[in-house]
Amino acid sequence: MQTATPGLSGASGTVLAGGTPVDLVAGNVDAVVFLLIGLLGGAHCLGMCGPLVTMYAGRLDATTPGRTDTLTAFHVRQHALFNLGRATSYAVLGAVVALIGGAVFTTADSLGVVADPVRGATGLAVGLVILTTGAYYLVGKSAALHRLTPDAASSLFGRVTGLLHDRVDRLVGTPGIAVLGGIHGLLPCPMTYPAYLYAFAVGDPVRAALLLGLLGIGTIPSLFLYGTLLDSLSPARRASLHRVLGVAFVALAYLPLSHGLMLFGIHVPHVHVPIYQPLG
Repeated sequence: MQTATPGLSGASGTVLAGGTPVDLVAGNVDAVVFLLIGLLGGAHCLGMCGPLVTMYAGRLDATTPGRTDTLTAFHVRQHALFNLGRATSYAVLGAVVALIGGAVFTTADSLGVVADPVRGATGLAVGLVILTTGAYYLVGKSAALHRLTPDAASSLFGRVTGLLHDRVDRLVGTPGIAVLGGIHGLLPCPMTYPAYLYAFAVGDPVRAALLLGLLGIGTIPSLFLYGTLLDSLSPARRASLHRVLGVAFVALAYLPLSHGLMLFGIHVPHVHVPIYQPLG
């Protein structure tokens, strides 16, 4: 499926590129990395969202007649709806951010000579932020990333969490639990900041929704198992997963960095992905 994109390259790209499975993976390296970040980032989600998931699970048990120590199809359905709602909100917000990025790039295109410098600077800035995030995860300092959350966002987080507490009993036992998951996906999260910046650089809402959706889907196994079968994840295991997550962020950072450099005439090895084709 083809879609025009006003991202860093300004060239048309594909939502999913490639013919054979190998070509499909090679042409969608960023999609693979996003899914990997989601899978590895589940450990981060447990630290951020685990307490809230525990609260939902407890309220869900309270609304379930009979035994509460048995995993039922109803429990599985509710947790699945919660996590799908969360993944969907990632995708929607990613598309919105990409629309804003697309508008910026379209404006740059209309100005002619500044188009490539704007795209190149955006690639470098986004790549450096993602690289910094990866470095923090690699050295075990990911907790410091929470300081990047503006005070206003933290205050909003507190208010939204309070609203969730007030409404959880009404929604947790119904399909409306997907709404709780959707609101969850809008909460401030250092892991998603680089992902949304990448979506801005993409400038293509369809592909951005795909990428952020993959990230959200990747986090589902950890939170799903936490909410249904597991009680916790050891700090040592979580730290190990955070370091691997740092490697994934560094790999993702190289994509906008390398293409940003090439837009400034600095040729470096780069991976061809659907949205970044600075050489035409």
